[in-house]
Amino acid sequence: MAPAPITHKSVAANGIRIHLAECGTGPTVLLIHGFPESWYSWRHQLPALAAAGYRAVAMDVRGYGRSSKPTAVADYRMVKNVGDVVGLVQALGAPVTVIGHDWGAPIAWTSALLRPDLFRGVAGLSVPYSPPAAAGAERPTARMAKMAHPNEFYVGYFQEPGRAEAEIEADVRQWLLGFYWCASGDVVHGPNISIVDAGKQLRDKFVYPEQMPKWLTDADLDVYTREFEYSGFFGPLSRYRNVDRDYDDLTAFADRPITIPAFFIGGERDGPTLWSAPAIARFPETLPKLVGSEILKGSGHWIQQERADETNALLIDFLRKIH
Repeated sequence: MAPAPITHKSVAANGIRIHLAECGTGPTVLLIHGFPESWYSWRHQLPALAAAGYRAVAMDVRGYGRSSKPTAVADYRMVKNVGDVVGLVQALGAPVTVIGHDWGAPIAWTSALLRPDLFRGVAGLSVPYSPPAAAGAERPTARMAKMAHPNEFYVGYFQEPGRAEAEIEADVRQWLLGFYWCASGDVVHGPNISIVDAGKQLRDKFVYPEQMPKWLTDADLDVYTREFEYSGFFGPLSRYRNVDRDYDDLTAFADRPITIPAFFIGGERDGPTLWSAPAIARFPETLPKLVGSEILKGSGHWIQQERADETNALLIDFLRKIH
């Protein structure tokens, strides 16, 4: 039997246009990508979930691809992203299961935290759930600046509008390749691209593959390059520029658990998973309905692409347990 086709459409949600790639029929699963990616990062999951009996829907997050691109930095704060998800659920029909990777994971977690009534379950890849901080806690940008002093943590490096954009857009394809490769599980004892050396650019640390890995072909890289040459990086980078606003917006939900069924997949060599070991240790209290937590051996950051078959099997198992 031929795999179900992937179709594309745009819907109005939360006052903007959201592009969707959709595959299959059945209970709806909403997939949310991270930085610097697009709906295409779920290309292996869409047909697999469809074959398992689900309606798989991958969105382009605001600022990416064919979705709307607001022009104010504050329009990329977390509550705006959650509003987009809520609008999509209303358009798709509740309840849905929401799954996110990288920045998509905090969007999924926060959506489930703020509107548990809309979701059957929630899963995060790479970035585990960590409840919002209480009022009076150190602000995120100040805390990250201390972590990297006298250099810069990459989130801090991304704060000034135009700075990282200029670096990336000078050669989008080469920058993406370096970023993808250095954060993958294929690079062992490679450069620490979470830290930007003082006076340098992030790309100064990049190394490149001698040949393309199986999980990222030249054709795949061409897709991402075309997307970003069209859309630019202001919107994607502005998600990082709202970490302090997110802290202010969400303090009312400090230390609150997510009360619906949850699942986590991390990578053994994935920076955000490794940094967040304390958050994973807190899962019994922060995710009281946790169905499972898996760390994929040898995987880097791009979990659903580097370990597509394992990720598909784990997600389908989670979905079957909660349906």
